[in-house]
Amino acid sequence: MPTVELDLSFPPEVVNIGRGTHGVHSLEDVFQLPELWSLHVYGYSAELEIDGIGYPIAEGDVSLVPPASLIRYRYEGPSTHLYAHLRSVGDHPAPAGPGRSGLDLIMNPGAELPVITDLMRSAIASAATRPAQTRCDVWAALLRLAGRRHPVPPRPSERHLAAAMSYIESRLPDVITVPEVADRIGISANHLGRIFHDELGETAVAYIRRRRVDRARQLLTNSTMSITAISAMVGFADLQAFNKTCRAVTGMSPRQLRARAG
Repeated sequence: MPTVELDLSFPPEVVNIGRGTHGVHSLEDVFQLPELWSLHVYGYSAELEIDGIGYPIAEGDVSLVPPASLIRYRYEGPSTHLYAHLRSVGDHPAPAGPGRSGLDLIMNPGAELPVITDLMRSAIASAATRPAQTRCDVWAALLRLAGRRHPVPPRPSERHLAAAMSYIESRLPDVITVPEVADRIGISANHLGRIFHDELGETAVAYIRRRRVDRARQLLTNSTMSITAISAMVGFADLQAFNKTCRAVTGMSPRQLRARAG
């Protein structure tokens, strides 16, 4: 996999950031950002072409494309990703030096995917009112990716895990079953269960529950939404179930989590 060198001595300038959905009106898009890096966290499978070279991308993958690259996407249908357009201290690829970090053009964060996703979501939420926080969150995501760079392609279990995590992240408000997740990524439910146990040391059901509570904690501490609304947004059927699960995972009720953050 080709690598790029990005100066991570200081937080990059975040010129644009958000959650984008493509593949609705057209199954192909072409972009070129003359001065900006393009960071994407994918919730779908597609073909990404960079300067005429094609790369398959899957749910849970991350790409970091240098400035001035000609980028072409070929989608399979409606496709949603988190993105940031960046200007770094060194805004073009260059030989490695002090402060520069090598990152793969296409990366699979594996078990780090939820952390990367949370940092990107936090960066998006902060963009309008706390741009410094946005810069720091994106910087932290890039540093984590640089620290995890794979010298060899990820194992099949890592790719399956990342795809499962990405699918779960995109459907936290919905009813999610383990067979549904397994079917989405093309493996059996038993195999998926073994992957979660081997890679994370917990069941897939426990992981889904924990991620719902993690997302709820973000909303409790970074928004003024009501606890009832947050409960529904992260997939709990009623407030009692939300309270019980929060206490089981964190030892505190949603109200206590919010009060502690304040």
